[in-house]
Amino acid sequence: VAGARSARAVAAAMSVFVTRRIPAEGLRVLSQASGCRVQQWDSEEPVPRAELLAGVAGARGLLCLLSDRIDREVLDAAGPDLKVISTLSVGFDHLALDEIKKRGIRVGYTPDVLTDATAELSVALLLSVCRRLPEAAEQVKSGGWTTWKPLWMCGYGLSDSTVGIIGLGRIGQAVARRLKPFGVRKFLYTGSGPKPEIAAEFGAEFVPLMRLAKESDFVVVTCSLTPATQGMCNKDFFGRMKKTSVFVNTSRGAVVNQEDLYNALAHGQIAAAGLDVTTPEPLPTDHPLLSLKNCVILPHIGSATYATRSTMAVLAANNLLAGLRGEPMPQELKL
Repeated sequence: VAGARSARAVAAAMSVFVTRRIPAEGLRVLSQASGCRVQQWDSEEPVPRAELLAGVAGARGLLCLLSDRIDREVLDAAGPDLKVISTLSVGFDHLALDEIKKRGIRVGYTPDVLTDATAELSVALLLSVCRRLPEAAEQVKSGGWTTWKPLWMCGYGLSDSTVGIIGLGRIGQAVARRLKPFGVRKFLYTGSGPKPEIAAEFGAEFVPLMRLAKESDFVVVTCSLTPATQGMCNKDFFGRMKKTSVFVNTSRGAVVNQEDLYNALAHGQIAAAGLDVTTPEPLPTDHPLLSLKNCVILPHIGSATYATRSTMAVLAANNLLAGLRGEPMPQELKL
């Protein structure tokens, strides 16, 4: 009897809810853990709100995605048994951190492992936009390619340019590292404060946001979403940029005022833009930005390599298990 009671206690302590179908490697880590009982919303599509509230009820652990809004309602539905939240993302603006901290819930996340994939995507998007690759490919398909023309499909090159990076964190540094061999003349960066030791690798200069906008030929946004960065790329910002400048955002959609970006692109205030993140996600197919030839929008695929997503899933699973066992997490968000 005592053994059965102990087994039930262990099972309760390791009861987890997974909000989506995740890479098999991550799910395998959970299913093979001794005493771990996994309930999962087994779909590629987001878990409906009602299913999320029902699935989290009584769970000790929650493995969620950045598209899952974990707010007070979810935490109330989970009840006092919820001890650990592990998000399969580096961003955590979908989590009600103040409420989570108040309840003593530990949080794991997945930084570092998606840095290279996101930086590669950022550079790919920048090159696609500045050299008008999607537009040129469409001309081939539609019959617009008639002969070689001196000024047709001309764009902007990175050689001898100034690149401004908003947020010189892990991803921002990785972007700069990849762009430097293209012959970039100067790097500017802005953020919460100067990082002289990090910036020295690129000879980057810390400047105010508006000076970065004014002097950069290319602007790449890689900062996290905070109250200070929300909507920071707005009418004033785009108004300071050069008419030949290219803007790329691979951070979070809410960093950009999209109406102001549309107006800047439509009226020639800036040359072009590339976005891997929008508000909302997915972006409605009738959104004005999608009508512009000089705006390339991707469906938030910054970390979308097979290897990266598998590594993220394993890390998220290990964060969850470590938290449930009362052990140090591989990557814990300090609240």
